[in-house]
Amino acid sequence: MNISVKELTKVDKELTLTAKREDLQETFNEAYKKYKGQIALPGFRPGKVPMGMIKKRFGTEIEYEEINKYVQKVFEKDVVPEYNPVGETEMVDMTWENDELEVIFKIGTKPEVELKDLSKIKVNKMVHDVTDEEVSEEIERTLEREGNWEDVDGKATKDSKLIVDVISLDKDGNPVDGEEDVDQVIDLRQDGAKDFLKSLKGKSAGDVVDMELGEGDEKDRFRVTIKKVQKLNKAEMSEEFISKNSNGEAKTEDEFKSYIKSQMQKYYDQTSEDLFKNEVVEALVDAHKVDVPEVFLEQVLNSYVEQQKQQQGGTLPENFDEVVYKEEMRERGLREGQWYFISQKLQETFEDIEIKPEDIDEFISVEAARYGASPDQLKQYYAQNPNLLEQLRSSIRENKVFVKLEDEVKITELDKEKYRKFQEKKSKK
Repeated sequence: MNISVKELTKVDKELTLTAKREDLQETFNEAYKKYKGQIALPGFRPGKVPMGMIKKRFGTEIEYEEINKYVQKVFEKDVVPEYNPVGETEMVDMTWENDELEVIFKIGTKPEVELKDLSKIKVNKMVHDVTDEEVSEEIERTLEREGNWEDVDGKATKDSKLIVDVISLDKDGNPVDGEEDVDQVIDLRQDGAKDFLKSLKGKSAGDVVDMELGEGDEKDRFRVTIKKVQKLNKAEMSEEFISKNSNGEAKTEDEFKSYIKSQMQKYYDQTSEDLFKNEVVEALVDAHKVDVPEVFLEQVLNSYVEQQKQQQGGTLPENFDEVVYKEEMRERGLREGQWYFISQKLQETFEDIEIKPEDIDEFISVEAARYGASPDQLKQYYAQNPNLLEQLRSSIRENKVFVKLEDEVKITELDKEKYRKFQEKKSKK
């Protein structure tokens, strides 16, 4: 048996395994003995079929099965300890001809990551303290959401909601057959309804209004028939309302305001942490040139395809082009792969990162609250799925990396509005 190596890139290797029949003969002999005791053919008692007949009838299948076992054994015994492959190994070719075996497969090796000076990595972080004004606005939205809409005989105002039929018109103002939407809802309070507000304010049920939107050749023409004008009756700040919208945690209006403020602050704090993680990952990937093995990248891209499949109920659409999709997602997959190896290096560098039982309990408690399950139920679920348990431990380790990074990188804190402008500016680049 011989293994030769061809360097494709710094992190991609092509390995060729060659072997002769004598390397495999002992394995073949054991297999033939095993199957001789199992195979039954007409005219022969079990275990009494002549070996020559077994080899003639079943030799190819038996030997290929043993070859696959042999290749797997060599891979685990000789390749893994020597190269520590990452990603899913790709078998390029396997031939068994003239008593000679040749197997070619590609492997990926862990790239070398030399960490930059983390104190020079610059990251913006949103910091926001919820104001009483924001709390009042959120309570107002909740009162509106819990209220009801009532049909009225009056004219539409900026606070009205309309139920309308809409039909497209051609350039001469004639209705276009087949292009009619009935019982459409137009909320004149929304920013996106400004053009409708201008044309429909002051109109009543039964009025018909021809409208134009856009400019020049891009102008759309349509006829709006108002069927209903509605006004909002907001809910009242009652004990029932307070209890329902605080999950029973508040009884008075002041307690409800405190509850809303607490929930909003949790939301902003969590959003800030999520955005920080995205920012620091982006900054670290930009700062480090990391070679990602092709087989590892392919594994990431395959996971994206699987996600698409799950989102579609387990089956991809017939017109889904996997090759095109992977190419479109390649840059994202590459950056995800780069972050994976940077994160691994950071975990090795931060020597005090360790997972304690209380870390697992805390993580499970947070996840349980998110999915509406009990911590005990989630613990049992993880216990029954070892792969998920390892993913959990990996998530905890990575979270600890982010906690350490907050002390290592240079953070500029921005208020909500400045951070929004920063994001808008970045998205235009």
